[in-house]
Amino acid sequence: MDEPKYPTATSSGNSSSSKKKWILGTLIVLILAGIGGGIAAWQIIKRNNESSSSSSVSSTSKNGGSTSGVSGNPANFKKDSNLKQSFYAMAYSPSGSILPTCGANLADVQRDIQLLSQLTTRIRTYGSDCNASTLVMQAIEDTKVDMTVWLGIYIDSDDTIWERQRDDTLAIIQKYGTDHISGVTVGNEFLLNTEGAASSYTSIRQKVAEFKSELAKLNLDKTIPVGTADAGSMITASLASNVDYVMANVHPWFGGVPVDEAAGWTWNWQEENVVSKAGNTPAYIAETGWPTQSMTRANATLGGAVAGISQLQTFLDTYVCQANANQSAYFYFEPFDEPWKEVYGGVEPYWGLFDKDRNLKQITIPDCPPGNY
Repeated sequence: MDEPKYPTATSSGNSSSSKKKWILGTLIVLILAGIGGGIAAWQIIKRNNESSSSSSVSSTSKNGGSTSGVSGNPANFKKDSNLKQSFYAMAYSPSGSILPTCGANLADVQRDIQLLSQLTTRIRTYGSDCNASTLVMQAIEDTKVDMTVWLGIYIDSDDTIWERQRDDTLAIIQKYGTDHISGVTVGNEFLLNTEGAASSYTSIRQKVAEFKSELAKLNLDKTIPVGTADAGSMITASLASNVDYVMANVHPWFGGVPVDEAAGWTWNWQEENVVSKAGNTPAYIAETGWPTQSMTRANATLGGAVAGISQLQTFLDTYVCQANANQSAYFYFEPFDEPWKEVYGGVEPYWGLFDKDRNLKQITIPDCPPGNY
């Protein structure tokens, strides 16, 4: 495959995983200076909240057709010519799926899956509370779209949460089968939230092993891989050797990277800080994206990074097709704005390609299918 070309990057023939690698002139300085403070600070503030969203939204969108589809059939919905199935995968939380204020409903999730299916064939979720995982699987079945899911099991220090979501996920697999399930992700930033305590690494390994054992008892028609997702700085060779895959959040915004350098920065951060540790274990980018605004003007910039619609467009134009050509396995963060995150301030509510009402922002989606890899 020819090496993709993109602005400000130079080629290199010495990569830890392939000869196709993005290099930026200022990359090394940015990694050393930006990643330790920017990403870690952001991910700590997110802690226990990636499992879902608590705000409800309208059940129709001018960009995706009606929730129920044509003639009331959710599988027969109007396609939006502005949307392209160009993303390798996307990170998704149904609106209204965080305890204790559950509000997720099937109609809204059907609408979201209709839209998501026009952008990707793969999604990952964060947890099963508020019936979120069940709604996602039911919506995929109802809409009959080409979609697979990495189901998330959210965990923290309270093992009753693990037990509840473990049992939920096993029941979902038994009910819906394996056709639309690509993996199960145990934990999201659990290691970061516990500051990398040795006991937390032990807990992840034990829970992954336990879930794999429970899956084996089901005598499924295929093997479902079980992995974990965390901050890239938390991934170790030992952890990777005890799971089927690792996912790491890689956000150039929180590294303070100018958007025209963000694509190459993202590639190199993943290659040098995650892939190199993972060895033969598959390594995914769990989240990467760009915010379009901030709640306060002071927080609309971080180092050289600036939040905005035009900046999002630049990131899309310089990352998506190049990542696809380089066969980078990434989950774009995220399809929809999440207003419940206003409690965290800054750019947190504004990472979507769509606004909270599922209207596509003033952007152009790149047209470059990622293929199967």
